[in-house]
Amino acid sequence: MKSSLAGFGGLFFLPPLDMKQEVKIVEAKGKEKKLVYRTLGKTGLKLPVINMGVMLTDNPNLIRTALDSGILLLDTAHGYMGGRNEEVIGSVIKGRPRDSYYIASKVSLPQDRTKGLFTEGATTEEFLRRLDLSLKRLGVDYVDILHLHGVSRKESVMYEPALKAFEKAKKDGKIRFSGVSTHSNEPEVIHAAADSKAYDAILTAYNFKQKHYAEVRNAIARASQAGVGIIGMKAIRGANQQPPTIKNIKASLKWILQDPNVHTIIPGFTTFEHLETDLSIMGDLTLTEPEKIELQKEASLSGLYCQGCRKCLGPCPEKLPIPDLMRAYMYTYDYRNLALAQDLIVSLNLPDKVCEDCSDCPVKCSIGFNVPKKIRDVARLKDVPSEFIA
Repeated sequence: MKSSLAGFGGLFFLPPLDMKQEVKIVEAKGKEKKLVYRTLGKTGLKLPVINMGVMLTDNPNLIRTALDSGILLLDTAHGYMGGRNEEVIGSVIKGRPRDSYYIASKVSLPQDRTKGLFTEGATTEEFLRRLDLSLKRLGVDYVDILHLHGVSRKESVMYEPALKAFEKAKKDGKIRFSGVSTHSNEPEVIHAAADSKAYDAILTAYNFKQKHYAEVRNAIARASQAGVGIIGMKAIRGANQQPPTIKNIKASLKWILQDPNVHTIIPGFTTFEHLETDLSIMGDLTLTEPEKIELQKEASLSGLYCQGCRKCLGPCPEKLPIPDLMRAYMYTYDYRNLALAQDLIVSLNLPDKVCEDCSDCPVKCSIGFNVPKKIRDVARLKDVPSEFIA
């Protein structure tokens, strides 16, 4: 795949390509809008290239407006907001024709987060129990896509109890398509999912700030060519940092969609302004030269995005789940979502004292994060009463 280099800093851009996509002018809320559709691999689902990650909002009016504006896919998970996220979606879709929207949810299973492997409680029965609860919250008989959530190892992609659960859920009509989501070690997970032939879709972190984005891109291309639907996430909004490390949100979204093997992305907008901004890029997906130069500059800033390279795990004497802790830090200081950060922190079952006993931390972050400082900062959330978290 040929690429051209713009500006400086080493960020590559794809040349304009003929993409298999459809363009429609639709009327939404009394206004005409241009929507670009791509087909989600072998699922056959035709989706706008921008859909909604609902994780960060429980505002039913925002979700309702997204659907009324032409968005078709709502992405949620069993664990988001302790289940409230699915419940709010359920209140919005109640009464709407079932063929007028798609739902993607995710089920996570107990795992050793430092090893990335499932533990004893990760059974077929537990997977199906969580799926049933999600269906009840959503108020639907089935979800269109169900992802095995937060996978970082080939062994977990191939985990037999999960594959059996997918098989039974499909047979019982509770899911249409099976998927896997990954925030770290993405190339290994994507290749494994394609090789398994058990997955219809992959939800993966993919953005211009990844140091290994070329490896992610190659893995995505291989999976897409095998018929697997590709959904991108972690587009990196970054505007809440002070100073913001991502100034041009539209450019960061368009960068992902230059890749013809990405069928849709699910940015997690939380305001009506975010919704309008994200949908507006479908007016013209082309990256301008000034946008390319801006992304080049921003790519050199580390920001708060952990690369998920997992190189920090081996040297840590306490075997802390450092990538997850860095993700919680991002939720806190970039997403500005303390509840989401606290939910993640609590799920990690951290020891009482974290990063207080080592006189000299042996962990050296590949992008220069002060790991113990960040961990000590964000780990405090586990001791904050949940009613004090907005």
